[in-house]
Amino acid sequence: METFSRHKVVITAALTGALTTRKQCEYIPYTPVEIAEEAKRCADAGAAVVHIHAREDDGTPSFKVEKYRQIMDEIRKRSDIIINFSTGAVGIPMEQRVGHIAKLRPEIGALNMGSMNYAIYSEKKKEFYFDFVFSNPFKDISYLLQRMNDGGVKPELEVFDAGHIGNTRPLLDQGILKTPLDFSLVMGVLGGIPSTTRALQFQAESLPPGSTWKLVGISRDQWPLLAATLTLGGNVRVGLEDNFYFPDGEMAHGSSHLVERATRMCADVGREIATVAEAREALGLSATPCQVPSDYVPDENEGAFVPDFSALSS
Repeated sequence: METFSRHKVVITAALTGALTTRKQCEYIPYTPVEIAEEAKRCADAGAAVVHIHAREDDGTPSFKVEKYRQIMDEIRKRSDIIINFSTGAVGIPMEQRVGHIAKLRPEIGALNMGSMNYAIYSEKKKEFYFDFVFSNPFKDISYLLQRMNDGGVKPELEVFDAGHIGNTRPLLDQGILKTPLDFSLVMGVLGGIPSTTRALQFQAESLPPGSTWKLVGISRDQWPLLAATLTLGGNVRVGLEDNFYFPDGEMAHGSSHLVERATRMCADVGREIATVAEAREALGLSATPCQVPSDYVPDENEGAFVPDFSALSS
């Protein structure tokens, strides 16, 4: 693998997350208009992709297709940025976990590639705040992937540990996962791979040839890992889903401010930022921005299917 790359950097902005709240950071967007406005600011700052977990207007996590439809509509009023919708959740049926992907067909759908313990531990209080098993067996991965394939949605392969990379092999063998692959290396979650440069390089070198990849660094460890990623030829993700703070501890006043810092870091190491059009080509996406499909019909009886995060409460 090359030790340095001057390929243009695709920056993804993760705007909301599933668990972050305004009690933690007042700048997290909740409503479709707020999310779309932040997506536009991120695009103006240099992001080519936005990764989104939908929220109800009060901030509650939501998997309503209609809520995602509103978000897609509002974004498209403002920007042609690439749209990536999440499928990660706990405690909702699989068909609802992927319903918004199947019915709205965004450019990218996030696909978790393995199961893991998922926890946050306080060394100060000597106790766990979040402590649960994030279950993603092969049958669920395959189901989500098949629904993405049916809608022409590119999977973003989210891996939290090196073993998750290997989980692509049987799916490639079955033919339901197609190359070239796009990976997100999620680092810094307790239960997953640690936030070290050595671990980052090991994962990057373990990817199938021809893959694209990006760093998803959690908390303030993100910044030194982002610098290493840029020298290893990877793309990057920033945003309030992953990290609220700049390296000096100052809280960012929105994901777009984190994108601005990532853009500056790219320039500092001599790598240019990919435009949305260039990112579409690099990721193997259509040159035409996704829109709400003309055959989409809202379900008037659609339930909220709010993910069950009760096990995560402190």
